[in-house]
Amino acid sequence: MASSSVAGAVVAGQKRPLVPAVAAALSERFGDRFVTSEAVREHHGRDESAYDITPPDAVVFALSTEDVSFTLALANQYSVPVIAYGAGSSLEGHLLAVQGGICLDLSRMNTILEVDAAEGIAVVEAGVTRKQLNEHIRQEGVFFSVDPGADATIGGMIATRASGTNAVRYGTMRENVLSLTAVTATGEVIRTGTRARKSSAGYDLTHLLVGSEGTLAIVTQAVVKLRPVPEASSVAVGHFPDVDAAVRTASEIIQYGLPIARCELLDEMTVKAVNRYSKLTLLERPMLLMEFHGSETSVAEQAAVAEEIAKQNGGEEFRWTRLPEERTKLWSARHNAYFATLQLRPGCRVFSTDACVPISKLAQCIAETRADLSANGLLATVLGHVGDGNFHVSMVIDPTSEQEWEASERFNERLVHRAIAMGGTCTGEHGVGLHKKRFLEAEHGKQAVDLMRALKRTMDPNNILNPGKIFD
Repeated sequence: MASSSVAGAVVAGQKRPLVPAVAAALSERFGDRFVTSEAVREHHGRDESAYDITPPDAVVFALSTEDVSFTLALANQYSVPVIAYGAGSSLEGHLLAVQGGICLDLSRMNTILEVDAAEGIAVVEAGVTRKQLNEHIRQEGVFFSVDPGADATIGGMIATRASGTNAVRYGTMRENVLSLTAVTATGEVIRTGTRARKSSAGYDLTHLLVGSEGTLAIVTQAVVKLRPVPEASSVAVGHFPDVDAAVRTASEIIQYGLPIARCELLDEMTVKAVNRYSKLTLLERPMLLMEFHGSETSVAEQAAVAEEIAKQNGGEEFRWTRLPEERTKLWSARHNAYFATLQLRPGCRVFSTDACVPISKLAQCIAETRADLSANGLLATVLGHVGDGNFHVSMVIDPTSEQEWEASERFNERLVHRAIAMGGTCTGEHGVGLHKKRFLEAEHGKQAVDLMRALKRTMDPNNILNPGKIFD
């Protein structure tokens, strides 16, 4: 995007420099884990959003909850901003150091502390990635179900309330976190929740922190749920005459009550991009990629019903597979759709946005959204987790063209207001970050946002935790 646009977009308060006393104390404690080199700072000053690099003043590599506690207590004393960092895969400018300060990198806190397959839980540090966890428990007969595509850290997924392709059956991070260890803005270590599957004891602090984007506390450990590996899995690819028919099929499958595990829409432009990038030969028409989990018998029955629903909506060219290598190939292609979209227009960047609406409104919302893209000449792919009403639009824009950036911003605003008017949300899983905060009052109302601000002031009176995100 054009630099002038970015400068206007990321203004979120006055810069607060890293004072010498803080730098000296951090250097003394952390040694070579306290870094101020330009290359490292720039690496930690960008995510997968279309925003320009906004680096912190320094990076601290934490190894323990005590490291995090020390850093936050010191930063709070001098009102220095602190931004938590995991894998850098967020999409809405969550980790940009818009007021300067310290980036607290948790990626080296990557120990899997305990796995109890019988109980269905794992205790992990915040820097553990989802793929690392699933590889570690592969032989235990269980898996961690939240799959946002990117190999994000568990801490980052908690912060953004991530979900992904499995959410329609297994839920988002909200449903898959039981307990947290976190550090408050003043450096105090707190533990929320228990290993029990339910509780009525006091405020639900665990789920207050899930989705708070590092603005209320920094999570250092988590107890997460594990799910039994299904006896059988089957993947189907079905093509449709148009996007509306594909979305209707997904909606009817959910309304019918089929326990589908994944249901992904790829419009024709996405299929075209995926074919080129992943060397596939999929029919370049709107497509549903579906997966069913269960027993051999139940999977076969569910697949047959889904295929019949699809055929009633004009679906054809159905292909089912239970072969692990085929399933992996198809889902890898779906997860690489972002990078495939980039290749549609080399030298450009992808501006990705998402919205989520009630299932009954999904077909209408996507139809109006695609018409909007076409009317405004925006090159974009549309795909999403249509089983739970969440879809993504990835626009390919010239980073040097302010006109294109402004056109994409106007489109995003129309998309958000369209979704909210239909009873939906400005973001199903990307989070608010910098980019969606101006829509919170439209979605929640002023009184609710004022309450959020009051919570922030109570828990972080000096506004040091990821300032400028969610709201100003």
